[in-house]
Amino acid sequence: MTEPLPLLYIGRHGETAWTLSGQHTGRTDLPLTENGERQAMALGRRLHGLDFVKVLTSPSQRAVRTCELAGFGALSEIDPDLAEWDYGDYEGRRTAEILAQRPDWQLFRDGCPGGETPEAIGARADRVIARLRAIGGNVLVVSSAHFSRVLTARWLGLPPAGGRYWWLGTASLSILGYEHNFGEPVIRLWNDTSHLAAQAR
Repeated sequence: MTEPLPLLYIGRHGETAWTLSGQHTGRTDLPLTENGERQAMALGRRLHGLDFVKVLTSPSQRAVRTCELAGFGALSEIDPDLAEWDYGDYEGRRTAEILAQRPDWQLFRDGCPGGETPEAIGARADRVIARLRAIGGNVLVVSSAHFSRVLTARWLGLPPAGGRYWWLGTASLSILGYEHNFGEPVIRLWNDTSHLAAQAR
């Protein structure tokens, strides 16, 4: 009997003040809100009972804290390549403000002045994928939305700009894997937030 193909579980960090306000949060190291901490614990309940050969987090405190509250802090390692997009001059700004100055701007196509290009963040995602595929078991990654979306695009063999087609909520769970073999990467689950609805009841 063949071994099941490995899965990559992606958890987005819980809510912060800037996820509420819609400000681009790249390298600004914001903490979770109280609700964000509750979301992280709910994500932990969603992941309860699962075993991972490796757990990796972004260096940001919002990702590290989410991982801790989800119950995987003792197993986790920080991977600098999992950091959120460096928004450069657009750090802390809302999309509407940027579009008022650059009506045709698209993050996943254009990147950010003074920050990262799509090619640069795609290269980081490629390094992560190469390491994960060499592990050969189920892995949990806790990171931020835009990086995780580029990671997904590259997992599927798409250019970084492909990340624009998927949206991620705070403390959501997504799963990447394969269909029949390693040559057929797929999305197995996307933006599952059912655990947050259960938390709210």
